Amino acid sequence: MTILQAVILGIIQGLTELLPVSSSAHLNLIPTIANWNIPESFDIALHLGTLLAITIFFFKDWIALIKGGYNQAIKKEKSTEGKIFWYIVIATIPTGILSLILDKISDTICEKFGIEMLMIAIALIVMGIILYIVDKKSESKTKYEEITFKQSFLIAISQAIAAAFPGVSRSGITMTVARALKVERESAAKYSFLLSTPIILAAVLVSITDFELTFAFILGVLASFIVGIVVIKFLLNYLKKGSFKIFAIYRVILGIVVIAWFFMK
Repeated sequence: MTILQAVILGIIQGLTELLPVSSSAHLNLIPTIANWNIPESFDIALHLGTLLAITIFFFKDWIALIKGGYNQAIKKEKSTEGKIFWYIVIATIPTGILSLILDKISDTICEKFGIEMLMIAIALIVMGIILYIVDKKSESKTKYEEITFKQSFLIAISQAIAAAFPGVSRSGITMTVARALKVERESAAKYSFLLSTPIILAAVLVSITDFELTFAFILGVLASFIVGIVVIKFLLNYLKKGSFKIFAIYRVILGIVVIAWFFMK
């Protein structure tokens, strides 16, 4: 893997992990089409960059959440932050277990039948259509602070679908479910980012011994981090007035292109 390849993939990771367009799709498609020999562990390594981006961007939020969670558990002091913290903790445990199981099943099927690219294409198109319809039809009634346990659990558990079907997108499915539950767009994005933090952290910790600490690795992670910070700020600002339509259209177009490539190669 060259430095240029690492930086390009880092930029792609920073863009696609946090936008609802699927980082797994792009990180599989580009090396395959370009015939790059990329270590399998580098995919997870790039998530370290976006994990740092989310953690630093929402650093004050996480401090408040942890403090609120501690006070609620130890001092019995109820707060919005404490409520949200425990919602995330409780929902993350079954999500993590289910994600591991479905990921193993998905990998086995893709390897056995050689249909990973086709699955990615179908997931891009189907999820793009669902995202567009749900976002257009759903009202914006619930703010971040008003999210209930039921909403939190359903949004969190939907992350397992992204593990089962490459191309679905973790942020894509969680934002779609949040919108279906009438969470406003900006709040849906923020909560999606916060929910993804422990899941990404677990994935990074599980694979950390496989990381190759080269200069290319460092630059790739750094690129992912810098782009990730910019993308989070952009998306939260954009969703104050904009919709998910542009991302849905992009997913469908990319999916069609991948299907055409799959049958022509």
